[in-house]
Amino acid sequence: MRRLLVPAVVAVLLAAGCSGDPVPSAPAPVDNTAMVLADASEPGSLNPLLGYAPYGAARFYDGLMEFGPTKVPQTVLAAQQPQPAPDGRSWTVKVRQDGVRFSDGSKLTVDDVVATYQALLDPVYASPLRASYDMLSAVVKVDASTVRFDLAYPYPALPTKLTLGILPHTALTPPGPLANSPVNAKPVGTGPYQLVSWTKGDRMVLQANKSYFGGAPKVSKVTVLFQPDDAKRAEQARAGQLDGAEVSPQQAVAFAKVDGVRVITQDSADFRAITLPTANRVTGDKAVRLALNYAVDRKALIGSALAGKGSPAYTPMPGSMPEFIETQATYRYDKAEAARVLEQAGWVPGADGVRAKDGVQARFTLLYPTGDTERAAVAQAFATQVKAIGVQVEATALAPEAITARGGADAQVLGGGDPFNPDTGFAPVLHTGGALNPGGYSNAQVDTALDNARKATDPARRATAYRQAQRAYTADPGLVVLAFVNHTYVVHDEWTGYQPVTEPAVHGALGWGPWWNLQTWGPR
Repeated sequence: MRRLLVPAVVAVLLAAGCSGDPVPSAPAPVDNTAMVLADASEPGSLNPLLGYAPYGAARFYDGLMEFGPTKVPQTVLAAQQPQPAPDGRSWTVKVRQDGVRFSDGSKLTVDDVVATYQALLDPVYASPLRASYDMLSAVVKVDASTVRFDLAYPYPALPTKLTLGILPHTALTPPGPLANSPVNAKPVGTGPYQLVSWTKGDRMVLQANKSYFGGAPKVSKVTVLFQPDDAKRAEQARAGQLDGAEVSPQQAVAFAKVDGVRVITQDSADFRAITLPTANRVTGDKAVRLALNYAVDRKALIGSALAGKGSPAYTPMPGSMPEFIETQATYRYDKAEAARVLEQAGWVPGADGVRAKDGVQARFTLLYPTGDTERAAVAQAFATQVKAIGVQVEATALAPEAITARGGADAQVLGGGDPFNPDTGFAPVLHTGGALNPGGYSNAQVDTALDNARKATDPARRATAYRQAQRAYTADPGLVVLAFVNHTYVVHDEWTGYQPVTEPAVHGALGWGPWWNLQTWGPR
């Protein structure tokens, strides 16, 4: 373990949101094969069929394919790139036959691949991922080395859906709800690491898989501490308890002044947006929605709330997919236009400066997770800016589960997105009934364009459809999309192995983050 010895900058970190006095101590004995990381979130399950590591970079599992520095999925358990049928209604995949083994000692076979995807499709297993794989109609064993994915409709992006961690078929028998599976807490996979222990609410300990087909990792032991509070996590790093952690953008600025620590700023497709629930009498008003989009100075918000670690955004389509971006789908910063839109719709200022219409004041609550200093800063900056047009926003911290329960009534600071496939990172935010659409946004033109895009086999037609969706959305917005954030981390500089990558919203010590390729890391 390498320690982050940084007591000289305590005052700077205190100003960035940390608390506590310096804790000077003698350096602990160094173990250059063990690493201690801190994560903001703890997984509810380690079962890939229940949503663990949906974009790959799973510590315990491998998928047929994986993402990396390029947008093109690369083979892992697949022996070669997936091949589509001429009509686009099926894909065949050759599975590795070179002795890959699961952590229980069993050998990987086509049967394991088929069983994993069949369990995803079979209602008896109740996988929450089923809806996001509705393009799949069947998974068939062709021969001892080949599996075929039959589709309900052509889906050109299927290789991006093959990052799901593969389970041994024995872990999926007899059929039954996945909620009862032993794999949830005791993963069995082919990945570079194996679980030693999991103390829920505290930590997880991993050990290197010495028989990993890609070579045994040099980092032989990884301890992941779970700490949802940004300030406390940064304090752990300051006290020399960690080899790496995610920190808020403001804290990253302070850590940049620390010797022996590397601050990593990772590009991401992780957007920040303010949801505008349709059931709310204020946020459901189309004029209010449009006016709020004009009223926000996104560059200024990024500078103040994100310490400059981000880029302006107007829709959830990330810059990592420029071929799909509609450059005209934006809003200028124009408070006068925002006021005009509100006035025309009957929202007029009251004596207290807050607008009202038909006896309803332009007030609403904006929720963000307790302990999340970044989203708190975004919420406060947004509230400050829109107050200038007569809209009063009360930023309130709640536990994540409480925010989920109130998603249909109250606004929230929403995050999400992936840089690989707009059908999984963009469409769920804007499509009626989408998995990332807590506010209930619905627009028939947007839905039609998204449906056309996901089924288009011609790249040009697919891009055209996504651009149409963005134009239709910006004419009738259901969110205030603010920025794509950079994820910021601190890592002791005596570790090496970091490789830049654009990561999805899902990130941390157990998937993505700078440790997405942890199996290739080692002491410098």
